[in-house]
Amino acid sequence: MSKLKLGLQLFSIRDAMAEDMEGTLKAVSEMGYDCVEFAGYFGKTAEEVKAICEKYNLTPISVHQKYDVFIDNPEESVNYLKTLGVKYCAVPWVSSEDWEKNYDKLIADIKKVGKLLKDNGIQLLYHNHDFEFFVKHGDDCVLDSLYKEVPSDILQPQLDLCWVHYAGRDPVEYVKKYGNVEEVVHIKDFVCKNLADGPVYALIDNKGNETATKRDGKSDGFEFRPVGQGRQDVKAIMKAVEDTKIQYVIVEQDGHTNGNTSLEDAKASIDYLRSIGY
Repeated sequence: MSKLKLGLQLFSIRDAMAEDMEGTLKAVSEMGYDCVEFAGYFGKTAEEVKAICEKYNLTPISVHQKYDVFIDNPEESVNYLKTLGVKYCAVPWVSSEDWEKNYDKLIADIKKVGKLLKDNGIQLLYHNHDFEFFVKHGDDCVLDSLYKEVPSDILQPQLDLCWVHYAGRDPVEYVKKYGNVEEVVHIKDFVCKNLADGPVYALIDNKGNETATKRDGKSDGFEFRPVGQGRQDVKAIMKAVEDTKIQYVIVEQDGHTNGNTSLEDAKASIDYLRSIGY
């Protein structure tokens, strides 16, 4: 039996969550997911969200939350997470422009927020896209310089292995590189003709709303797929994960263009992972 817990990033099924949170979380539990990662709460209090998760035996293990809410409104923002009972809080994205123009301030803010969360029993994570591999700080890409400058007790990676691969890097090698400090990883699958061909993702704001996608990806056939149905070598990735400190593998699928609903794709992903021993 694998030591790993399988979770679902609820951004993957945001349409269903917006329509019926309780019914959707019930469906996620019935699929066999162990835990969930939130990206917005759809107007519900932390007590309400926690009660629904407990009702359906789902652990709210983590959230995606822009870091500035902890600077602007630290007490309320931290108390929400403490009430919800999460172990981790991931910075979902920082723009490439901010990394280029405001690097020193970003590092200082991340250290401040990471310390605040640590003091309240929550570990801060950083969730990458592809551009962190191309924006440089000194001799390093900002993804690597970030983890050199911020201690791992303040900030841990949450590698998104889709964007690692799409940036032209080897997901297995990055799992090995950061697996000694990383505890939560994102796995998602995709197809495309050309790697590193520009941003093809939607980003979310502090209210869980999507910002504009910069490129639709149609020129190179980029599409998200359920885990096991794209170009990722999932078996090799999971084998590498087994040999690290990673405890939680979070399934994410940003979009659904293969004719399935978001819930159908979420089920296809966990069914595949279970079929290969997880």
